[in-house]
This record gives sequence, structure tokens and C-alpha cells, in this order.
Amino acid sequence: MSARKVKILTVNMHKGFNAFNRRFTLHELREALREIDPDVVFLQEVLGEHRQFATRYTDLWPEQSQYEFLADQVWSAHAYGRNAVYPHGHHGNALLSRFPIDRWHNHDISLSGIEKRGLLYCHLNLGEQKLHAICVHLSLRESHRQIQLKRLSKLVNSLPADEPVVVAGDFNDWRLKAENLLFNESRLVDAYTGHQGKPARSFPVAMPLLRLDRIYLRCNSRYEIERLHRSPWSRISDHKPLMVELDIQE
Repeated sequence: MSARKVKILTVNMHKGFNAFNRRFTLHELREALREIDPDVVFLQEVLGEHRQFATRYTDLWPEQSQYEFLADQVWSAHAYGRNAVYPHGHHGNALLSRFPIDRWHNHDISLSGIEKRGLLYCHLNLGEQKLHAICVHLSLRESHRQIQLKRLSKLVNSLPADEPVVVAGDFNDWRLKAENLLFNESRLVDAYTGHQGKPARSFPVAMPLLRLDRIYLRCNSRYEIERLHRSPWSRISDHKPLMVELDIQE
């Protein structure tokens, strides 16, 4: 049986701005993604539209949505899950893929009027093998996160047991409550913990202390994982990206 290498990156892109919104960095993010060349990109805090920013950054703001601008001519398939809607625009999660997306659905897991959250599910066609991808951005509230994690586990458990699953994004889990729950409920394993013993420190970008960003796996694949901490990643967002390379059996 042959193995196919699949490179996956996740980053909270902070709506295209660096830490404290000092600079608009969407163009730098686009170049950085092309240089590192992942097959699948999980994005959180993606602007689908923002009319105020478009007026303020006239020379830099793309005509299309942020995820379409990032995907252009490299990632032929993409999906966007709109979560938060406001008078001047909306944002959510997005997934960019070199593989066809056979189907996708954005699951609303919001639990308050303020924090709009979603699980963006995509079914990727790798040819002989399928890959289930779920892009996550969970609540700032612990009680909400616990409910959202159970909803995530329910979604994972609804997928075929013999097909690989990758769940990635910003879990906001600084209290480290997610790992045991996700493993016990749906056999998801944090990839960084598997190599380093604990989830990666990813926030804030200048001096990461909190372990917020994760890549969880449900598969038997061998993998390598790293936290991207050097330039240009240290100046693009307020989160450090994580990248995993999977050997998926075909």
C-alpha cells in the first residue's frame, strides 16, 4: 500500500492584520503561504467582506474576498463558513485545498448573541482516499467551549471510522481541557502533543505563552509537525501557525 504526503497548515489570520492591528498583512500572508506551499490551509478570522477596511486600505484591499485572494491560482478548491455578520461585513473560517472539495457544510455552534462560532466541515477527494477536514474557532468562554467540543466530537463520530480526519484551528483552550475530552469522546489526538508532550504555544505571537492553536488527528498515519515561529510568520498575525505533514495510506 502506497502513502501520499499531505501538508496541512492552520493559522488564525486575524482578519489580515498583525498583532494590535498595526499593519495590514494580507499580501505578506499570501506570499508566505505560497513559499511554504501547503496542500490544505485552515484559516480562522477570515473576512468575507469589510466595507470600512476596503475604504481605508484602498490601494491594498483586494476586490474579492480574503480567502479567494489567498487561494488565487494555487488552491483551486476553497470553502468559507460565514459566522459573524455585522453592518459593514462578515467573517468566519475558510479552507483552501489543492484537492477537490466534494461537499462542505458550516455547522453553527454559537451559544451567545456576541460570539458567533462555526465548524467548517469539508470532504476532500484525494483520489483513492478521502480526507475529512474540520476548521475550528471556539468560544472564549470555558462553559461554551465544553459544549462546542462535544458537538465537534459528535460530528467526528458521524464520519466513516476507516477514513482520516483532521481538525485544526484556534481552540482558545488555554486551560488545556480539550485534549482528554476529544480523545475520550472521538479518539482525536493532538499532533503536537504526540511529538512534544504538550500542545504548541502559539499566542501571543511575540512571546507565545498560551496553547490555543491545535491540529487534531484521527488516523493511523505517520506525521511530522512544527510550529512556524520565524519571520515572516512572526510578523503576519497575532498567532503562530502550525503545520503537519501526513503520510496518508492509499
